[in-house]
Amino acid sequence: MAQKRIVALLFGGRSAEHEVSIISAGSIHKNLDKQKYAPSCIYINKRGFWRVVESPFLPQAELEKGPFLTFLPWGNRSSLSPIDADIYFPILHGPNGEDGTIQGLFEMADVPYVGATVLASAMGMDKAVAKSLFQEKGLPVVKHLVLTEFLWKEKSTEILDQIHRDFSFPFFVKPANMGSSVGITKVISGKQIQSAFQTAFQYDSKILLEQGIQGREIECSVLGNSNPEASLPGEIIPYRDFYDYKDKYIDGKTSFKIPVELPQDVTEKVQHLAIAAFRAIGCSGMARVDFFLEEETQKLFLNEINTIPGFTEISMYPKLWELSGLSYPLLLDKLIDLGFEQHKNKKREGAALKP
Repeated sequence: MAQKRIVALLFGGRSAEHEVSIISAGSIHKNLDKQKYAPSCIYINKRGFWRVVESPFLPQAELEKGPFLTFLPWGNRSSLSPIDADIYFPILHGPNGEDGTIQGLFEMADVPYVGATVLASAMGMDKAVAKSLFQEKGLPVVKHLVLTEFLWKEKSTEILDQIHRDFSFPFFVKPANMGSSVGITKVISGKQIQSAFQTAFQYDSKILLEQGIQGREIECSVLGNSNPEASLPGEIIPYRDFYDYKDKYIDGKTSFKIPVELPQDVTEKVQHLAIAAFRAIGCSGMARVDFFLEEETQKLFLNEINTIPGFTEISMYPKLWELSGLSYPLLLDKLIDLGFEQHKNKKREGAALKP
């Protein structure tokens, strides 16, 4: 029997999506083929310290029991055994996980890992940068405005005038570097603008204002490296005004249409644009791409790309691949193979530089 590959699942982390990450890691751990893989579970607490744990299913109090390991040279080192694995699977949603930081550590260590590279992760995480890249590639995005906290403090009156002139209600205010709908406000009147900005600035010093679209929320999963494929699309029907954090991971009252009822040409356009967005940021491994389908014009707008999408049992990324004929365990097989492939290609490309 072939030796099992050790897959290190990294979860938790320092972002506001810490709890979501633990739930996603539990789903991945559950669906990993234990005949092929031996999962090694690495919990990262909210201070950024690492600890090898038995599984993601431990109670929070058990996860927090030390000792923890720090990679900082000035931190307190422990006598823990070195962390070792054949491949590393980051399940760290949001900043300090999905933004290229953990990927940079993997690159420095020269180890295989699942998902997007440093640059693609960073660009995908920053919604303002991603939108600029999408526009440069001619991909359709909604009207938006990027603001920094400094600019808002210095020129709030002028900015409010610009918003009232260029945008109509409702519009959305969100942190530029955050996921899982954390820090997002749907603004339906002028009275909400300042509080919406205050909420978003709690999570990032750069925020995004986006024109609201009356229509349907469509999502599509992408899988691959140099030759990515797109799943069949699905539709989110929010229980509240929009698909917020509470409904994504706590209440679960939002409904999904899988498969979604779309004309064939619209389905194909969603898949085409999803792959185009994936390639625009140089992504690899996986991504979920989100769209709006405007009710009146039937025009598609690319909303954002998520390079480490949710992996809970109700998350769209694995559900869409299951709809497309790839079960959750086989999807994990493919992602792990793609991680090894990405590392092998990088090594081969760097071989010419060796003396």
